[in-house]
Amino acid sequence: MPTVLIVDDEKNIRSGLALGFQDEGYETLEACNGVEAWNLLSKSFVDVVVTDLKMPVMGGSELLKRIASSYPNIPVIVLTGHGTIEDAVEAMHQGAYDFFTKPVDLDHLILTVKKAITSNELAEQNKKLTHEIEVLKQQQGYGKIIGKSSKIGSMLQTIAQVAPSRASVLITGESGVGKELVADAIQQVSPRSNKPFIKVHCASLSSSLLESELFGHEKGSFTGAVSQKKGRFELADTGTLFLDEIGEIDLATQVKILRVLQERELERVGGEKTISIDVRILAATNKDLLEEIKKGNFREDLYYRLNVVHIEVPPLRERKEDIGILANNFLEVFSKEDKKLIDGFTPAAKKALYAYSWPGNVRELRNSIEAAVVLSRGKMIDVDDLPIQVGEAEQTENKLAIKIGITLAEAEKELIINTIAYCRGNKTKAAEVLGIGRKTLHRKLQEYNLEGEND
Repeated sequence: MPTVLIVDDEKNIRSGLALGFQDEGYETLEACNGVEAWNLLSKSFVDVVVTDLKMPVMGGSELLKRIASSYPNIPVIVLTGHGTIEDAVEAMHQGAYDFFTKPVDLDHLILTVKKAITSNELAEQNKKLTHEIEVLKQQQGYGKIIGKSSKIGSMLQTIAQVAPSRASVLITGESGVGKELVADAIQQVSPRSNKPFIKVHCASLSSSLLESELFGHEKGSFTGAVSQKKGRFELADTGTLFLDEIGEIDLATQVKILRVLQERELERVGGEKTISIDVRILAATNKDLLEEIKKGNFREDLYYRLNVVHIEVPPLRERKEDIGILANNFLEVFSKEDKKLIDGFTPAAKKALYAYSWPGNVRELRNSIEAAVVLSRGKMIDVDDLPIQVGEAEQTENKLAIKIGITLAEAEKELIINTIAYCRGNKTKAAEVLGIGRKTLHRKLQEYNLEGEND
């Protein structure tokens, strides 16, 4: 149950505010000045402080400064008389969450306290996720692949096993899942990590240009060949060559690549000298190469040369438990780039992120968070900041019908039950989706006799 510390030198104001908060289910502590409040803070757990500005012994401004310095996670809401608005504005500059003029609108104050607690809980969740990201990066040894799902865990184990070898690896998966990141990870933890790592995006080059890029050419071998040029295979000698979108290569070039893999040697275009090379091959494609073999578009012998080890990168819709940690990582990156102070995502935004199917996978999620950071006007990313298709997903999926005529408590009970079910019994995730703390959810379950729900 959240605790509110009320600080005011007028006993009637303290008592009135305390009764109002207690009626809403809050615990309250009272102090008549800043010194007494400071002593209470040192020995009691407090979620929010509501303080008057003008008080004897120690005023609200000094108390605010001390709290901001020693307890920066505790929101402070300032109360002030009409004649001290300037002081209240100054308090906002010093870090106050909000301010109210006396006489106080109690309903508005309670609503603001609730928002402050929710905002604080979300900020704490964001910090925990950020820490979790850093721990994952340290454990993995390479920090670009982020996720804690079983599918990502299994994939990372395969990467760790295959990296020390010189075996060719075929990386498959839908567009945007992060196939190149897998290639980066294999290279980074392999014995060749300090050797050349050359990447070729095959689909971006025409057949004739791709041949020259891969194998190099001699001066005068074709129009425009004004000098000798080493190919990517030569440049990658003793290291690793990554062939992205390997399924786009024409059959003639496939034959030449197969020879290099079999013989470990090549000739430049227009050349006669045989050049020996030691190159490890990593290849990636979003195509079904076995289907391409049936169609006559891809050589079967080359497929088996490339597919010594196969790594399938799962689409984001199959590892939705990673969405939150990925979104927070991208939020941290783009907030720093755009120099914006954004604490996290609102519950509505989180629901939208989890509800959307992400056909563009991690790349689409990354672009969506970047756009949201640019468009955000507050300290939290809201559903309106997200791309339209993402925001609409939350409105069309996982709807809960609430009948008119039931009480607010009954509606809340239905929402909690269905959210826990949606999260497959994971109460920590359910609390995150609901935008409340784990302890708050536990209290709600006790109130509604739902303690065993989905255990």
